[in-house]
Amino acid sequence: MTKLAKLPGLAAAAFAALALPAFAQDAAPAAEAVVEAVTEVAADVMDKGDVAWMMTSTLLVLFMIVPGLALFYGGLVRSKNMLSVLMQTTMITALVMVIWVLWGYSFAFGGGTSPYWGGTGKLFLAGVTMDSMSATFTEGVVIPEFIFIAFQMTFAAITCALIIGSFAERAKFSAVLLFTTLWVTLVYFPIAHMVWDGAGLIFNWGALDFAGGTVVHINAGVAALIGAVMIGKRIGLGKDMMAPHSMTLTLVGAGILWVGWFGFNAGSNLEANGGAGLAMINTFTATAGAILAWTGIEALLRGKASMLGAASGLVAGLVAVTPAAGSVGPVGAIALGAIASALCYYFVAVVKNKLGYDDSLDVFGIHGIGGITGAIGTGVFTAPSLGGTGAEDFSIAGQVLVQAQAVGVTILWCGVVSVVLFKLVDMVLGLRVSSDDERQGLDLTTHGESAYHA
Repeated sequence: MTKLAKLPGLAAAAFAALALPAFAQDAAPAAEAVVEAVTEVAADVMDKGDVAWMMTSTLLVLFMIVPGLALFYGGLVRSKNMLSVLMQTTMITALVMVIWVLWGYSFAFGGGTSPYWGGTGKLFLAGVTMDSMSATFTEGVVIPEFIFIAFQMTFAAITCALIIGSFAERAKFSAVLLFTTLWVTLVYFPIAHMVWDGAGLIFNWGALDFAGGTVVHINAGVAALIGAVMIGKRIGLGKDMMAPHSMTLTLVGAGILWVGWFGFNAGSNLEANGGAGLAMINTFTATAGAILAWTGIEALLRGKASMLGAASGLVAGLVAVTPAAGSVGPVGAIALGAIASALCYYFVAVVKNKLGYDDSLDVFGIHGIGGITGAIGTGVFTAPSLGGTGAEDFSIAGQVLVQAQAVGVTILWCGVVSVVLFKLVDMVLGLRVSSDDERQGLDLTTHGESAYHA
């Protein structure tokens, strides 16, 4: 039973108190006390529209992972590794959901006062009931805490699943699951707390990260780059044919990601109002700008615009607008998406080849670089002079500095801890499958089945 359910009784008491004779000595104090009680009760309001929207958004983010991300990644690998990617994505999602309920939610949003983690106050969701409420961005407006827990749970799951694209086709299944368990605990939960919790270090710097530029994309991108380097290149890279086995499935997955991303971005508003509408239109426009930019660059430099390029630009735009969705204008979102797409293209087509690392599905090139660009760009395009929602005294230089600090902390924390965790998992289980297993394909050697049959 919520506080709101007590209103009828309190209202009756208020009318009774006000009906007392004016000369009654206790009439005024009684009326004043009831009015204060009514005000306190009315302060927490739950709107069923908000609740329905947040439940829908939570399902949309799950839809992004399975089947969205699974198909997007699956189409990009060779056919002999299709099921391994689907299996890793599915198992990571299930594993992180269990971890989130047992200790993850508490470590991220447990109500502690530490700037680095949420504490142990809500281990196993202690104290959370159907009547528990979680605040939104509007004072006095709340949603059920279970829904907030489920919504944030899907964010943790997709972040961990993103990482596997960098070392696809060569990592041990058991090593992936052990690394995920350690990484989500020691990297994701602390960063989520620092950025989104009221006691968090980065939150109190005033950094803007509407839906996870630092928490999700930079975090995943940095871990992915480290994983790609430490696990090493695929056998036959540069010699064997390693083209995506199904661009059709990749586009299907990319399309599902775009649809699901509306839950990701607009859902992060936590209410069904104009703020969600702004995040929604920005998720359209930034993505469109990024697709046009990537394919335009390809057409100019290579003479042809590819479907892979359009899908890559689509994801780059979604990544870039994630931290900015609630604070930039639609035109600014187009510019931000286009800029991020160009930078991501450069890293994927030029930098990766020059440095020689094998980021199989360009997780760092798109999520890492796109996330950094979006986080810094948020500090620029939030300015009201550029169509953003910033205050009249908004300082682009000041906000960009804060955004850069947030990016720096995320890269440093994630980078150092990820190196340690990859090394630890390698010592315990070994990170990489055998050469024979890699050549034969992980579908058969790890899971004993094939995605396709002749």
